[in-house]
Amino acid sequence: MTTARAAQPAVKQKQRRPMLRYILKRIAIVPISVFVLGSVSFFLTFLIPGDPAITILGDFATKEQIAHVNAQLGLDKPVLERYVSYWTNLLQGDLGTSFFTNEPVLSDLGKFLPNTIELVFFSLLFALALGMTIGVIGAYFARRLPDRIMSGITSVLQSVPDFFLALVGIYVFFFLLGWAPAPIGRLPITAGSADERPFLIFSSLFTGDWETLGMAVSHAALPVLALGLVYASYFAKTARGSMGTALTTPQVEFARACGLRERTVVYYAFAASRTTVITYVAILFGSLLGGAAIVERVFNWRGMGQWALDGVLKVDVPIIQGFVITAGLLTLTLFLLLDIVVLLLDPRVSYE
Repeated sequence: MTTARAAQPAVKQKQRRPMLRYILKRIAIVPISVFVLGSVSFFLTFLIPGDPAITILGDFATKEQIAHVNAQLGLDKPVLERYVSYWTNLLQGDLGTSFFTNEPVLSDLGKFLPNTIELVFFSLLFALALGMTIGVIGAYFARRLPDRIMSGITSVLQSVPDFFLALVGIYVFFFLLGWAPAPIGRLPITAGSADERPFLIFSSLFTGDWETLGMAVSHAALPVLALGLVYASYFAKTARGSMGTALTTPQVEFARACGLRERTVVYYAFAASRTTVITYVAILFGSLLGGAAIVERVFNWRGMGQWALDGVLKVDVPIIQGFVITAGLLTLTLFLLLDIVVLLLDPRVSYE
């Protein structure tokens, strides 16, 4: 017995070595991915139609004025020189300065990114709860009436654009019923400087500012509903497929034969399929970072997506590059954490 106990730490240490090697491999890929991401963000701006100098000066600007502005912005330099300068600044944490506002891109990101993260977080939370409910009900009542109803709901949600749901929500709940506040941002105009606070809902909750919290939640309800309803369809389809497979496995049949309660059996089936759902959370988070731009614009949410969309319309190159790099880095970090979480949750994952 003593020998067996002494051997257990050695076995656990051998099991941890492949896991550690796998994690280190994933971390080693990050610098390569960052280099590719940064290079793509640099050369991507050459594909955008329009000239920043003409956008700044107007259509009636002379060639001399355009040349002067291009020289001020550094757009008259050779591409290679601009590329080297771009990476030199980027490695120092400098994302450049907006062509139009002369504000550092990093400063703008500090103002707009928290708004988007908060919106994406609550939208995913709502989408996950609704989508999992629809998917689990459909899988449990497979090929029966509830399954057909849930599949119909999923198809409808997947076919409606989020900005259309946003406009319908504004018309019904604000214009007709008067239940929702005006789509003018995260807070009413009378709130003053409180609208500038990052992570408004979380900060109001932690500081006990219940009045601001109530206003912030009421303004966030419609954009969260618009995004959450659309993205709930993805979770519903994923949960329907993974749960449908898990509920037909021999393990579930054995659990039922042992007399376990049906609720416990469904929970075990969900636990067996949770890694697929977690994977979709990371994928949809990255998708929502940029995909929420139109909804942010509809509600004047002042998030990173709306900020980047304005930058694209103005051909503001530093803003476009800053958005691509920031969204890419957040997605890379999330996927790295996802790999580690899935590795810890599911022992069936291969380390190779």
